[in-house]
Amino acid sequence: MFVIYAHRGASEYYPENTVSSFAAGVDMGANGIETDVQISRDGVLMIYHDDSTKEKIGFEGSIADYTYEELRAARMKNEKYGREDVLMTFEDFLKYFGWRDLTLAIELKVRGIAGKVIEMLKKYGAYDKSIITSFYYDALEEARAYDKNVRIGWLYVKHNDKTVEKLHAIGACQACPKAIDIKPEHLEALYAEGFECRAWGISDTEVMKYAVDIGVNAGMTVNFPDKLVEYMKEKEGKTP
Repeated sequence: MFVIYAHRGASEYYPENTVSSFAAGVDMGANGIETDVQISRDGVLMIYHDDSTKEKIGFEGSIADYTYEELRAARMKNEKYGREDVLMTFEDFLKYFGWRDLTLAIELKVRGIAGKVIEMLKKYGAYDKSIITSFYYDALEEARAYDKNVRIGWLYVKHNDKTVEKLHAIGACQACPKAIDIKPEHLEALYAEGFECRAWGISDTEVMKYAVDIGVNAGMTVNFPDKLVEYMKEKEGKTP
């Protein structure tokens, strides 16, 4: 199934990884949400992307340096549109969006949290509609060791001669390469081995169209889901 993932929500227009951004993405027609999970100093799973908290919320250090109560004072901003919102816990994210008819791509931004993330997905009935992803291969190994059935997608940049082997080793269902580096022959190799392909790194609409047109079959993460929704409708309209 081709999934239009609102990347950290409709993050082109709203503060990324916030309830306003996720809600806007759904309203724009996204049928999936991609988000990032880290953990606070006191063990609360938090929705946040960057390694550093300096640029996005003005705190020194990282999410792991602060308690949940301290992080409640933080504000995420979208300077382009003058909007701001609060940081979310992963649990609150699932309360708002876990019950909806959406596919969820949950990226592990740190190691050592796979088990807690999986249990939270189960608690809120979102396990079967979720894919655990990460650039950290060992974080995905943790997820697989914890749960033999959880769906896994490996995020990487470029396809190479070891990609398929590593996907099989982790029991992945989905390959997640950078969009601009995907070639038709890469897709052919992945599909022949039974993997789906989801693209990331959609920097503009031209890259978005390229990924669609070469046949990426499991969708992509976009900051502007409205534009992908529109393009997919255009494509459908041209189908005989």
